[in-house]
Amino acid sequence: MKSRLIAAAAIGTAALATVAACSSSGTSNPSSGSSAGSGGSGSGSAPVTLTLFGADYGSGPSNTTTTFWQDAATAFHALHPNITVNVTTVNWTDFPAKSAALIQNHQYPDIMEGNAPQGYAQAGIVYPLSDIVSPSTQSNLIQKFLADENYQGTPYGIPWTTSTRALFYNKKIFAEAGIAAAPTTWAQEEADAAKIKAKGFIGYGMPLGPEEAQAELLLWFLGDGGGYVNSSGTYDINSPQNIAALSFMKQFASSGDTQPNVGNTDRTVVWTDFAQGKVGMVLGSPAVIPSIQSANVLTSSDYAVADIPGKNGPLTSTLGVHDDIVVFKTGGAAHLAADKEFLDFVYQDKWQLQFDNEYDLLPATTTAAATMGKNPLYAAFLANIANSVNYPPNANWVTVSSLIKTTVGGAITGSPSQVLGTIQNTAASGS
Repeated sequence: MKSRLIAAAAIGTAALATVAACSSSGTSNPSSGSSAGSGGSGSGSAPVTLTLFGADYGSGPSNTTTTFWQDAATAFHALHPNITVNVTTVNWTDFPAKSAALIQNHQYPDIMEGNAPQGYAQAGIVYPLSDIVSPSTQSNLIQKFLADENYQGTPYGIPWTTSTRALFYNKKIFAEAGIAAAPTTWAQEEADAAKIKAKGFIGYGMPLGPEEAQAELLLWFLGDGGGYVNSSGTYDINSPQNIAALSFMKQFASSGDTQPNVGNTDRTVVWTDFAQGKVGMVLGSPAVIPSIQSANVLTSSDYAVADIPGKNGPLTSTLGVHDDIVVFKTGGAAHLAADKEFLDFVYQDKWQLQFDNEYDLLPATTTAAATMGKNPLYAAFLANIANSVNYPPNANWVTVSSLIKTTVGGAITGSPSQVLGTIQNTAASGS
């Protein structure tokens, strides 16, 4: 979330070459563009080719997000024959580095899905929200997540897909270990994990590998009253609360009641092991559910979802994740008008629900969320949105998040305070 949510097979460097070739030349000095209603989309206007570069949420080559976007682009092209959308997606784990390479080389796609907008807005290379979707689309976005799209008071990105987190636990394993209910505190969670380990299972799955370590870490920070920023929005990553939380995680992992090699384990691995009945507890999003269903080991009555344990009681605010769309200033007015046409099209409920049902995520629009909320599997996760804590909207969050993913696992065998101090120094420097 993310946020991404599930990784897939990478398309590779050829994909970057495709995007580079399709992007307009001269984008190192992107034009300011004009209003989204001018040019490019009428039946009599010149043909326009847009490039869309996004994160892949699929499970492999036969289940890739490219298929979703291509289906949407084909349906859109049938209604707007003068607008073609070329689609490229890459494995989520590779997405941060590959998207950064595109930006560094000024090879901007028209539309990017996957990163927060603030750094791009600070650089002046993306359009504000008001230019890239209609007022009706904007008003239908979930406001809790839309508020995170601001840079200096103006929204620049659009939430595309969302998620919240909860504790998944295996009821069969709990019963075998003599555990009556889900834990509500860290001490209970640690004690339960030891009982589960004694029965031959992994007590708790703690993924601090590079796939999504920033999500696992924040959920533990929240459990001790910490977080990535303080009440004023300033980075406070090495706060006493955060150091205490990561120190507890280190001690928990060293007990042997988690999986081995916590610092190198990705979320997908932990969720897969839970789905196969090997793990007693994991923190997860609705995207855990398809793993469970496809493994065909656990029935719906074999597992349950509960509030996430905190140091002294369950979290009242869990992590809320959203992956965003931004539109780069490339191609001028004709491309901007075509971008707006396409985004208004794909933010219809049909496409929001198709994407989220395919990948067991949550929508970014209120109307699609109302429809999905009728399914009890998702109702509890949707209910968590109102009180969710989201990633910081700071301009350098993408850089900070990438550093967390690649370094925080080292705290499990090293020094939590030193690792968090290094991350804080980078965050505070604004680089």
